[in-house]
Amino acid sequence: MKFLTSGKVKDLYDVDENTLLFKFSDRVSAYDVKFKENIPKKGEVLCKFAEFWFDTLQVSNHFVKKQSDTEILVKKMKMLPIECVVRGYFYGSLINRWKKGEVKLPQGTDTTLAAKLLEPIFDPTTKSEHDIPIDKQKALQMNLVNEEQYSWLEKTSIEIYKKMSEVADKSGFILADLKLEFGILDGKITLGDSIGPDEYRLWPKETYQVGKTQESFDKQILRDWLTENGYQKQFDDSRDAGKEPIPPAIPPEIIQKMTNRYVIAYEKLTGHSL
Repeated sequence: MKFLTSGKVKDLYDVDENTLLFKFSDRVSAYDVKFKENIPKKGEVLCKFAEFWFDTLQVSNHFVKKQSDTEILVKKMKMLPIECVVRGYFYGSLINRWKKGEVKLPQGTDTTLAAKLLEPIFDPTTKSEHDIPIDKQKALQMNLVNEEQYSWLEKTSIEIYKKMSEVADKSGFILADLKLEFGILDGKITLGDSIGPDEYRLWPKETYQVGKTQESFDKQILRDWLTENGYQKQFDDSRDAGKEPIPPAIPPEIIQKMTNRYVIAYEKLTGHSL
């Protein structure tokens, strides 16, 4: 088995001509910055969530089997250079982009922080070191996908979001948004990569309140801490100056909180203990 590359969270290995191994780590990144500290149990949670969602969703995917508590085997495929983001709530980067006029929302949309959108919206990005939001026109201009593929991705991504939202709802959670990746396998568009709390925002229903920053059972905990302490601005300023952002040390209490919430989210959503 040959090591191929390390991503932000997982390491990839070449198993044979048809198969890859994903090894999930406890590494964490936020705002496209990698941190030195690990989040205990994160890799195990991500691995088991990937297995759960691939088994639950009735969509063709590249999952083969779970190899260990932190490893899955998947089929090789040619990934599409587009990240399929679905948003169900007015939150995150959508707010600033809406304020700047970069994204349009249907008339009658409630633009209070964390308000539910009238319908989930497809809000894709490029797939790069720093993802750039795109629309259909830009995706076609950049030759990321063709028109038929874009329409399929939009329809299917929203369907997956709705299905996952139902599962989350029954478990006492709100799925605020979701990021999916797809590739081409045997000539068909196929769901790929992995699905877990690094790919979505998950809020507990019992504390959800429109107009407030929501409690997070995902890596938003780290993003919120960075924003509150001015680090997000520091990262942006560094990049604007052509420098690589320097990550601060994550406080132990934030690390512990993230571990606890990752585990609780997994156990509540799946009904399995870790």
